[in-house]
Amino acid sequence: MGRERIYLCLAHMSGNEEKYIKEAFDTNWVVPLGPNVNGFEEDLKQFHGGEKEVVALSAGTAAVHLALLACGVGPGDEVLVQSFTFCASSHPITYLGATPIFIDSESETWNMDPVLLEEAIKDRIEKTGKKPKAIVPVYLYGMPAKLDEILEIANRYGIPVVEDAAEGFGSLYDGKMCGTIGKYGVLSFNGNKMITTSGGGALICPNKEAKNEIMFYATQARESYPYYQHEKIGYNYRMSNICAGIGRGQMTVAADHVAHHKHVCDLYRELLADVECVTLHENPSKKYDSNYWLNTILIDSDLKVVGEELAYEEVIQGAVGGAAGVTHESKSLHTDCEPNKNVEAMRIFLDKAGIEARPLWKPMHKQPVYANNPAYLNGVSEELFKCGMCLPSGPYVTDEDVHYIVDKIKEAIIK
Repeated sequence: MGRERIYLCLAHMSGNEEKYIKEAFDTNWVVPLGPNVNGFEEDLKQFHGGEKEVVALSAGTAAVHLALLACGVGPGDEVLVQSFTFCASSHPITYLGATPIFIDSESETWNMDPVLLEEAIKDRIEKTGKKPKAIVPVYLYGMPAKLDEILEIANRYGIPVVEDAAEGFGSLYDGKMCGTIGKYGVLSFNGNKMITTSGGGALICPNKEAKNEIMFYATQARESYPYYQHEKIGYNYRMSNICAGIGRGQMTVAADHVAHHKHVCDLYRELLADVECVTLHENPSKKYDSNYWLNTILIDSDLKVVGEELAYEEVIQGAVGGAAGVTHESKSLHTDCEPNKNVEAMRIFLDKAGIEARPLWKPMHKQPVYANNPAYLNGVSEELFKCGMCLPSGPYVTDEDVHYIVDKIKEAIIK
């Protein structure tokens, strides 16, 4: 038997998950309501400081969708969203008939650039005669954005901020829990996140009134009649009592998971310190306290890696990493924006060594589906995408694993 494969970030069941799931079955509460749903929402509320309300939902994407709906986003509107992110940050904007307006990143946190944000607001007002309806910064790989600057701009123009903290569960900005600083905060409990409910998410709301309105839309927008009366379009977005049971168990070890990811980052820092041309992404200052959901590195473009000459020689079939489901067959070896050859060569080298590593998110403004969307750019996210890589970071990643991963990175480098 060889070494087991080291995955990027896997769910880790180590709390009281079985207890809560069993209670759900024993009491026959398996629907999208029940003691576990209420308990999980209360656990999340307390974890995030106890002041705001939380609604448990079927996915983080659903949380983005409902937050935008609550901000009044509708057909013909525009929403300013970070370009350097996963598509779940921008797709819900299009669900509502609105247009995503993409904002590039700054190089310290890799998140929404406040300078470009204000430039975009002014330009959209000039071009359309109205303000964008919402601002969606994303906490990429757990790193908080420059929230002081973003919130100052948002408040000055009277535009609500929806924090996409799907990757930032447990991260802090200036001592405040991410997801509680803007008007709404999005959480994700997908199987690869800091804690999981197998699939699910939550929305942090400013108060009980806002929570009740979100729950109304999340449960098909039913009016209070003895029969089904619908006066608005609703959605089937509530979390089941079984999934919430997993979440309650996960909450008992949530702090341990966050601590482990930070420990893994400390170890990567120590072991990569003497590796030239490979840079670990870290907190820019003491104001930032990332959960390091995924530890990420940048590889200098002039670094030589074993197998560069073979990178992009074969068309990839299926998605790289994760429970990807169905993908369309690739028609070409290249796209107009892709990781450098040494980054792809490093990914392949690590893959052959039983280590899952992935490129960073491809910026949304470079995705064909958004080719015609307005974007305010400085080149930062494209350059990061070309040079960056995600390394295994989850609760199953041991100190021995990190040593092995860094040894393989060193082995792949041609000196």
